[in-house]
Amino acid sequence: MTKVFVPMDSAALSMGANEVAQAITDQATKSGLDVTVVRNGSRGMLWLEPLVEVETEAGRIGYANVSADQIPDLIATGLLSGSSHDSCLGLVEELDFLKNQTRITFARVGVTDPLSLVDYEANGGLKGLRNAIAMTPAKIVDEVTDSGLRGRGGAGFPAGIKWKTVLNTESDQKYICCNADEGDSGTFADRMLMEGDPFTLIEGMIIAGIAVGATQGLIYVRSEYPHAIDVLNQAIQIAIEHKVLGTSVLGSEFSFNLEVRVGAGSYVCGEETAMLESLEGKRGMVRAKPPIPALVGLFGKPTVINNVMTLAAVPMILADGAASYQSFGVDRSRGTQVFQLAGNILRGGIVELPFGITLGDLVNKVGGGTHSGRPVKTVQIGGPLGAYLGVESWDVPMGYESLAEVGGMLGHGGIVIFDDTVNMAKQARFAMEFCAEESCGKCTPCRIGSTRGVEVIDRIVAGEEQAKNLELLEDLCEVMTDGSLCAMGGLTPLPVRSALKLFPADFGIKVEVK
Repeated sequence: MTKVFVPMDSAALSMGANEVAQAITDQATKSGLDVTVVRNGSRGMLWLEPLVEVETEAGRIGYANVSADQIPDLIATGLLSGSSHDSCLGLVEELDFLKNQTRITFARVGVTDPLSLVDYEANGGLKGLRNAIAMTPAKIVDEVTDSGLRGRGGAGFPAGIKWKTVLNTESDQKYICCNADEGDSGTFADRMLMEGDPFTLIEGMIIAGIAVGATQGLIYVRSEYPHAIDVLNQAIQIAIEHKVLGTSVLGSEFSFNLEVRVGAGSYVCGEETAMLESLEGKRGMVRAKPPIPALVGLFGKPTVINNVMTLAAVPMILADGAASYQSFGVDRSRGTQVFQLAGNILRGGIVELPFGITLGDLVNKVGGGTHSGRPVKTVQIGGPLGAYLGVESWDVPMGYESLAEVGGMLGHGGIVIFDDTVNMAKQARFAMEFCAEESCGKCTPCRIGSTRGVEVIDRIVAGEEQAKNLELLEDLCEVMTDGSLCAMGGLTPLPVRSALKLFPADFGIKVEVK
């Protein structure tokens, strides 16, 4: 029997992966060949999708950009034995893009069948959970704290401190909430993991539940991810059937139940308290803090809120120990980061590496520069509210503190690349326009400030009293930064200010920008 792997990741599906899988099955049946088609996740090399892999004695041989109408010819010329072809890449594991990565969170994505618990265990799954069951809750929290794991969603808050707060808070009910409302531009790691290795997320959430005394978990997924929602629901059902979830997790005294909740398209529900409001059936609006969700969270109960990448790192930490995870990274940025390369980039996709690689190496050496072949003008890191950085920042190591020192932020690790044809005045205007569109409306600086921001930028570009309007825009940005209730309004000035500072000519500015 020959195994052929065809991704069921949304990116691959959009390029015809389902049709390719069916064509392989049909052609094998027609030719009397013993072939099993396995639907795996994506390896993250999105420019090669659909990437078909064939299992051989030498390893898995890859074929790039395969279409359904190529299948008869590919099989006739030896696809099933890994023979050479124009689309043949050779051994997938030996491709430079993959072999130079350090895949921890994404170790199984693209390798296993996402809905096979047997595959999951055979590739190291559930080891962390079994270790956690044998430990005290406090010891689990200590392991996560000692690992240096920080939230992979935005502020980079230490996960262990958040867990310890919930552990030490008395309550008859506690919750684990996974924020999978991945709405930032240029981000897709959450989706790819949920579609390509959902049991990793499930295992991480169960460990979190055991650590803090929570018995109920909820995964809040954006409605734009229907395939991820379907895969998660199937994986949860499989986990229940195999006693990984339920009243006795793997036969232990611990109980943990899990369900998927679907968001309704609001960007601001990526903010943790707005997400809680949505989960409670209310309009997604930001809550004032304090109290923090770790003390008063979902339905007023202590709640751990982490995003997908944070929780998905937990199984490895518990499997191999805090010191193993801590051995990767730089300074206070420990472990690996799943970077997402998007925009005008030659090799876009998922890159998992220890913190510390420079921005220039990530964009030029790993990503291959722009897809257009033109010079890179700027990159935006951290979503639509992240700062723009120019080529003068190429030597900046990718880490929380090092990026903050140059006025940037890591956020969810999304990096969007722009070539020299981009107009940065339009990008700055878009930031204010985006905030006005997506604001929950609860606080004035965000709701009104963003609307006024669009108007002021338009006046600057039109050449109207530029000195006066530049001063007004700076005052507006200061009020939004200091006075907004959450990061929606508080971070919107970042892309605006950075665009003005780096590219004043795009605004037609004839006066000095302070």
